[in-house]
Amino acid sequence: MHICMITSEFPPRSGGVGYYVYHLSRKLVERRHQVTIITRGSAGKTKVATVDGFRVFKVRFVPFYPFHVLLLGTSVGKLFRSMESEFDLVHLHTPMPLPIRTSLPTITTVHTPMKIDVRYHEISNIYSLIERVQSSVVYPSIESKLFTTSKKITSVSRSVAEELREYRLNPDSITVIGNGVDEKAFAPTLNRKPAETYVLYTGVLRARKGLADLIACARQVCKVSADVKFLICGTGPFLHELERKVRKVGLQKRIVFLGYIARDKLVQVYQNAAVHVVPSHYEGLPTVLLEAMSCGLPVVATDIGGNNEVISSGVNGFLIPPKSPEEMARVILRLLDDAPLREKVGRAARKTIEERYTWDKIADKMLKCYEDIQ
Repeated sequence: MHICMITSEFPPRSGGVGYYVYHLSRKLVERRHQVTIITRGSAGKTKVATVDGFRVFKVRFVPFYPFHVLLLGTSVGKLFRSMESEFDLVHLHTPMPLPIRTSLPTITTVHTPMKIDVRYHEISNIYSLIERVQSSVVYPSIESKLFTTSKKITSVSRSVAEELREYRLNPDSITVIGNGVDEKAFAPTLNRKPAETYVLYTGVLRARKGLADLIACARQVCKVSADVKFLICGTGPFLHELERKVRKVGLQKRIVFLGYIARDKLVQVYQNAAVHVVPSHYEGLPTVLLEAMSCGLPVVATDIGGNNEVISSGVNGFLIPPKSPEEMARVILRLLDDAPLREKVGRAARKTIEERYTWDKIADKMLKCYEDIQ
């Protein structure tokens, strides 16, 4: 089978959607399928490369707001039509791909429905304002058309499937595939020798990620624990506001911003952390949650979205209400004070990943979907 994957992002600098496409494609190639990925590139000509046995086409992309999505759709459609006869199936990944005119069976994986996502967009400049207006008006109509033309729709979590009610879709008709993690790369280490004790956050720096709550939590934890630090990995539009908040409370030496970290080094940062925190106000099923659990970390996550589909609170992690820095601080302090509890929860977290969230298991489920629509 030759699958055409269409996605708005792809590694190395990519969010969870891009890595989902990468790892799924890699597993499909291992099973002797062909994969071609079409994604956005730069303002220059379309570029093509071979990555781990599959082709990646990066089409011309001009970030000309508010028309960038339509321009990208034109470039993707033109390339797709020139290659359509090679493919057996088309697999699109939201957010933001345009529908493709084709007689081939089409499947769409919903990572984040834009109708829901836009409610958590922060407005920091004119571009973010345009993006919010566009996400409220244009994107949902594009998504609705995409869902109508897809033979099957899958989602990364049951919560995302439920959110698709707003598009007049029946959640029971959505196949929940889940998200995955490379359990071999993101694994516990036997030589854990951290130079310091730290609580870790990884991911994009946006207001909806609950990072203001994390700063308020850190302030409380640092009052009680003199030797703990908070490391924040990632970049994003909320960075300067976070740095201002940290300066305001005088915790520049206790809350450290590490910026973007390459994946190979990021594994070590996970492995040596004491606790990982996911303080988000909204999520589908975050990759960082699975990565931390795969590394055997106890995770403190808000009780939202796909988080509560993975975590059984007190067993393989801890769930807290969103926007509750006091409860976040209480659970973190409990974990910092109880090494056996951290190890017990971390082992259970790793077991959850091995049983349900490896890319082999995700690929098996997806292949069953491909077979159903052919």
